[in-house]
Amino acid sequence: MFSAPLRPYKFHIGASWAGKNMLQSLKAPSFPSRSDIGMWRDHTLSRAKAVNSVSAGQDFLFMQSGIAFGVADGVGGWAESGVDPSLFSQALMFHAHRYSRNAWAGEPEIDPTLDYEEREEIEGWEMTPYECLDLAYGGVLREKFVQAALGTAALSLSDLTRYSIANVLKPTSSTAQSSQLTKLPTSSLRRFSRACVDSPSEAETYRVKLGDGDIVIAYTDGLADNVFASEMVQLCALIARRGGTEDEQVQMIADRLVDCARLCMNSTMRVSPFESV
Repeated sequence: MFSAPLRPYKFHIGASWAGKNMLQSLKAPSFPSRSDIGMWRDHTLSRAKAVNSVSAGQDFLFMQSGIAFGVADGVGGWAESGVDPSLFSQALMFHAHRYSRNAWAGEPEIDPTLDYEEREEIEGWEMTPYECLDLAYGGVLREKFVQAALGTAALSLSDLTRYSIANVLKPTSSTAQSSQLTKLPTSSLRRFSRACVDSPSEAETYRVKLGDGDIVIAYTDGLADNVFASEMVQLCALIARRGGTEDEQVQMIADRLVDCARLCMNSTMRVSPFESV
């Protein structure tokens, strides 16, 4: 028998969400509750949080054992054509979860004193966020239930020495060029024959080294359009000073950020980041 060495570090993940309920009047079908994606979606949404919300709206997320996580932003314009944008984001995050569950951001951790045969028993393989995004996007293209959609995403995989991100994102400036993952309806290819379809190969990638106590926030434009980055930093600092366990603190940060975004979205007394661009 052999035991894998204990990691000298731990990632604490908090997650929270609140959809705008814009899909209630949309009659497009969702993933059946007994399908693989439907069961995974419902399990993800059952995660405990303080924010009172039923769904994540058109966006979705995934978390993987404190090593990998990601967010996907469904583009609401498809709703006007009777297509549920959440199908794309849910499918993309499901496949990212599926491909990353046995992967490492770096080489699998092994004990150098082990014999070669024992090293070979280590499960998992190295996968970058770009590779995970590419595989997940391929999974979406194969999903017959997702007829058409458009979306953006950010995935990250982390280990002790590096934090890596692959990002396909909407621009924050009106002069920036948008990169978005797309699945076009097969029955309407002629109508979209001149459409510009982006791929994961156009994702922006980043790598930074994390230190003890660092906080990483992954979010869609529901937060960025309503809460300034400086306000996010202030909120994190206030919660850190309140104390509590690391798990309690990160979950409180996630919940308070969502609450803050909702309050700011409905406020008529302030200029939002979206309005100030």
